[in-house]
This record gives sequence, structure tokens and C-alpha cells, in this order.
Amino acid sequence: MYIYLMVKIIQKNNPLLRQVAKPLKLDDIASAKTQKTINSIKEALEKIPDGVGLCAPQIGISLRIFIVSHRAFEVDMDEDGVLVKKEAITKQKDMVFINPKIIRISKKRHWVTEGCLSVEYFYGNTYRADKVTISGYDECGNKFTHGASGLIAQIFQHEIDHLNGVLFIDHAKQIKEIHPDELKKRNGKNK
Repeated sequence: MYIYLMVKIIQKNNPLLRQVAKPLKLDDIASAKTQKTINSIKEALEKIPDGVGLCAPQIGISLRIFIVSHRAFEVDMDEDGVLVKKEAITKQKDMVFINPKIIRISKKRHWVTEGCLSVEYFYGNTYRADKVTISGYDECGNKFTHGASGLIAQIFQHEIDHLNGVLFIDHAKQIKEIHPDELKKRNGKNK
């Protein structure tokens, strides 16, 4: 008999979200524990239709790991920051980042609308760099560098904030709540 346990995303009042996540030793990346953590993040992220990024602290594990979902390449943002599906979809894989560090950040910044799976149904405007380059390790322990702009750059900055104990509501302006029924209605238009 198999017992299925759903991974729970912790919410803003949980003190773990305010801690600086611990880096992994390179030898630990291939461990069963780390691989299980990565799979748990992927599982949790896949079950949330509007989830585009998630980090280990959001599932209660204080490690410097985050994942950008393949969905991040399949969505656009509406004027309130709600993710809606694009008409044309480019197939991508989930991107795993272990011990990520921002190594380059553009001077050009702009206000973007943002939400968070650990701050459910709240959206606000954040001031983010237009382009970001980060370095890190993948799930096999290979070092890489990845640059991004637009939504992907925003996700990188958001997730690294999480790893440093920062939530978007700490620096967002014009925060508002959008009811779950309204989110379903908006996403239903674009399916």
C-alpha cells in the first residue's frame, strides 16, 4: 500500500520564511535527501496551476534551492499580476537552482506586479531589475550561469529574496487581495 503525502506550502506567518536558508555542500547535492527535496518542490509546484517558482523554504526546508517551473515560459501577466496562459506555448523543462547567487544585475529597473504562493491571493508592485544573471548548481551538481530578462529575471530575484528571508510584501507597494474565484475566472478565459 502506498501513502501519498501532499507537500504543503507554508504561509507568510511561518518563521522559517524569515530565515536565511542554508547553502548545500557540493557533496550533498547528489544525496537522496537533496534529491527528495528537489522532487518535493517540483511536485508542489506542479500541483499549483499558477505557480511559476518555488523554493525549499516554502515547503519547510531551510536550504538554498529553488525551481523555476516550465510554466514560467507558458504564461504572461495581466495588469494585476495574475498569470494567464499564452496562446502559443514553448515547451521547457523545470530549471533547478542550488546555491544560486546573483552575479550581474542591470541598472535598469521597473515596477512589476508580483504575487507569492506563500502570501496567497495578495499582489503588489515591486521594483525589480530588468535583467539578472545568476550562477548556481543544477540537480546533478554541475555549475552553470544563466541570464534572464522579463518574468524569468523577476522570478530569480523573487526566489533569491525568499532564500534570504525576504517576502515581496516587505517592499511591495499598492498591495491588494484578489479573491480565488476571481483568479479562476481570469484563468478560465485563457484556457
